[in-house]
Amino acid sequence: MIRHMIGMAFIWIGMLFNFLGVLGLLRLPDVYTRLQAATKCVTFGSAGLLFGVFVLKGLTSFGFKVLLAIAFIFLTAPISAHAIARAAHRSRVPLCPESVADLYEADHELKEEGRHASS
Repeated sequence: MIRHMIGMAFIWIGMLFNFLGVLGLLRLPDVYTRLQAATKCVTFGSAGLLFGVFVLKGLTSFGFKVLLAIAFIFLTAPISAHAIARAAHRSRVPLCPESVADLYEADHELKEEGRHASS
């Protein structure tokens, strides 16, 4: 009974994080902030859902597969978000006017690539 309640609590928390991630995708102004909402909220949302399933199923073979899925999500989501953000910056997708800093531009990443390409 307690295990069921704890598992369902994690599932509801995961659904809340996923819902907030969807709101971020709809409401935020540019690709970079939308990407942040998608990766942070949906990563924790999916992990919460899967951890709730793990609590419900227990230490079975299915439970261990769920833990592996959580580890896979935590390892791949930040890497893929960084790759997408870097590709967007290389494609010169503009930031929203309210953006305060452009750290890729501050590092002169695009200017250095131009020198390497011509060498």
